[in-house]
Parts: sequence; C-alpha cells; structure tokens
Amino acid sequence: MPELPEVETVRRILSRVLDGQRIVAAEFPADSIVQKKLPEGTILAACLGARVERVGRHGKFWWIELDRKPWLFGHLGMAGWIPELGQGSIRLREHGQAPFDDENGRPRFLKMLLESESGGRVAMTDGRRLARLWLGDDPKTALPKLGPDMMLSPWTASELAKKLAGRSAPIKALLLDQTLFCGVGNWIADEVLYQAGIAPNRAAGELNIAELKRLIDALAVILNHAVEVGADSDQYPPSWLFNARWGGAKGQDTIDGAAIRRETIGGRTTAWVPDRQV
Repeated sequence: MPELPEVETVRRILSRVLDGQRIVAAEFPADSIVQKKLPEGTILAACLGARVERVGRHGKFWWIELDRKPWLFGHLGMAGWIPELGQGSIRLREHGQAPFDDENGRPRFLKMLLESESGGRVAMTDGRRLARLWLGDDPKTALPKLGPDMMLSPWTASELAKKLAGRSAPIKALLLDQTLFCGVGNWIADEVLYQAGIAPNRAAGELNIAELKRLIDALAVILNHAVEVGADSDQYPPSWLFNARWGGAKGQDTIDGAAIRRETIGGRTTAWVPDRQV
C-alpha cells in the first residue's frame, strides 16, 4: 500500500508537471466508487481550464490547489499510482508484472488523466478501485482528522513520551494511528521498529526516552532515504527488513541469520526479529 514515501513521490511528479500550468485536457472516467458518488462530470468541470498553483500533501493524502475553488483531493488506496506519461515509473508490489498500458497504449485502470498547457501528462490508475478522488475548499475541511506529518513535523522524544504516557496499546498499533504518526503504514512501522530494536508488541507507554529517540531517528532515516530514491524499493539498503519481511514464496525466514517472526499485532500482519527487538 502506498505510504508517505510513495505519496510524496506522487506529489513531486504532479508538482513537476503541473505547477503554474493550466489544465488544458482532462479525463475522469465514470467511477462512482473512486469519485465518492459525485455526479459524473463534477470533478472534470472543476479541473478543466484551471491553473495549478501548487500540489500539497499531508501523510498519505495529496491535493492540487487550483486558481479557483474547489480543489482536487486524492488518496491512492491500496494500489493506486500516478506516473508522468512517457516517463519511466517504479512498480509497487501491488502492481505485479502486468503492463501499465493496454493494447492501445492507454493506461490500464485509468481513473484520472491531466494534461498541462506545456504538454506534460499525468495519470492516476487503480486496478482495485480503492483509490479516491474528491473536491474540497482546503485541507482542513476536506481531509479527515490527522496528526503531524512524520516527514514535515516529526515528534521530539519528549513530545512523544507525553503523547504515549499511560498507553497500553502495542507500539506497532500506535505507529499506524494516523492521528499520531501521519503517513506511516505497515511496512514503515515494521522497518522503524526493526531498526530501533523495539519489539512491536511492547506497550507504547512503557518505552523510555532513549528508545523513543531511536524510534524517531530510525523513522527519519527511513523516510528521507525512501523519498530521496523516489520510493524505488530496489534502491532500499540490503540491510533493511523491507527486503525480507514479506510472506509467501518471496518471503524469507531469516535476516542476517536471525529468525523473522510474522504475526498479527494491532490488527495487521507484522514481521519482526525477536533476537534483535526487545
């Protein structure tokens, strides 16, 4: 599922292609699920002919600020993606190996296509129809309640200690709470805990300042690197748990000789290494 690094990569693609540009052509194929039951043509009318002032992001949500209201907001769901057409693109694990384009050269599972006055084109695709597009006047009213973005406004150890004080829930579960760690999803949570040496089932309120600092530092390293390489997982360091955490035929039983355990914690499948996380 796209998490903060993937969505920030999408934001940068949208910004590069659209910032300061007028939208001269657009497509939003009818899909009442993805478009949240908006009347057909509503999003198209809002975007076509508008000039893009900037592209924003908070956590896993992105939006396009236009020179008129309403603005376009989006979420990539489980497998949504937005490449610049005609340019190379990474593949998410959820994409598998199916071609991006159909036999006519059009993006498969097209949900949005925007063309700028300079000829750049971006397209949102989603084979699972779990992505969402909607309209709103500003992020404060158009987005759900969210905590601080973990790349733009990370916690300090002392701030986090106050937030987690007395909390008995597993730290893995709270890392997935978007009102606390906005932008963090399942793989990032597992990677953070692995690199910080913290067991995912530890009660969050029991973590000491030193452990919280390790957690915050690990989160910064992971997010910064993943964003720097454009969320291209082929460029993640070989030492990362990411490369071994997945189950199934492609999964691994060990990492550097230590056993990987997979279990459900906080309602999500969790990979961790008991010999290295306490």
